[in-house]
Amino acid sequence: MKIRATLQGDSADVRILVAHPMETGQRKDAAGNLVPLHFIETLSVTHNGKVVMDAQWSQAISRNPFLGLRVKGAKAGDRIAVAWTDNKGDNRTDEAVVSAP
Repeated sequence: MKIRATLQGDSADVRILVAHPMETGQRKDAAGNLVPLHFIETLSVTHNGKVVMDAQWSQAISRNPFLGLRVKGAKAGDRIAVAWTDNKGDNRTDEAVVSAP
């Protein structure tokens, strides 16, 4: 995951690129077999430990999704963390520090 958090006035502009295949279960491989479902089910963004966004996704989200949001009240040095869990039980958590412009 790539996370960039930049201070913009009294809020942070947060941009997240999530590396995940997000398979729909409808695509076929080279042999003609269906590729099984594999998608992010839950994703949450926290600011210094407080949840600021909580999402429930399905297979309708594109591969390697991009997410952008603004977090009000952020200051330089604050921590933004992103955590996700997919339908196969895999999970990942990454963190970034809010930087001044």
